[in-house]
Amino acid sequence: MSKQLLIVDDDPTFTRVLAKAMTRRGLEVNVARDVPDALRQAKDCPPTYATVDLKMEGPSGLALIPELRALNPDMKILVLTGYASIATTVDAIKSGADNYLPKPADADQILRALDDTTVGKEAETEIPDTPMSVNRLEWEHIHKVLQEHDGNISATARALGMHRRTLQRKLAKHPVRR
Repeated sequence: MSKQLLIVDDDPTFTRVLAKAMTRRGLEVNVARDVPDALRQAKDCPPTYATVDLKMEGPSGLALIPELRALNPDMKILVLTGYASIATTVDAIKSGADNYLPKPADADQILRALDDTTVGKEAETEIPDTPMSVNRLEWEHIHKVLQEHDGNISATARALGMHRRTLQRKLAKHPVRR
């Protein structure tokens, strides 16, 4: 029996490229563009693996993770996102994801993350040679506080002691490099 991969992402270019790469690596691939479509496909044919985008139109990919886990407790679930932060990583793992990767990630990185058997066990932690930049630390902190305030910009700005427009400007920026 071949291994099934469900790719859940609303980016058609990314899903087309990833599906083609994974098919070449021997996986049967299905693509879903949103949470309801992913649930329908997973119920029809529970996959061995799933990659789930965090931010899509409609419900977040986080809402899908417990549903997928309920369909197949042994499924390996990987969250892929362009909005990587410590807070979203923690939420993904708490929701039941096995692993988490920031985009861009190539097919080999994704396969390694899906086959990682060290999740939940004591693994060697890589300590980077250089610490995170101040800008990256600020970005992660802002997103953590935003999440604690359920996405409320005004409440987050008050908690951070900054003007709401300043916060909105900082949130409009893409994640800064580590």
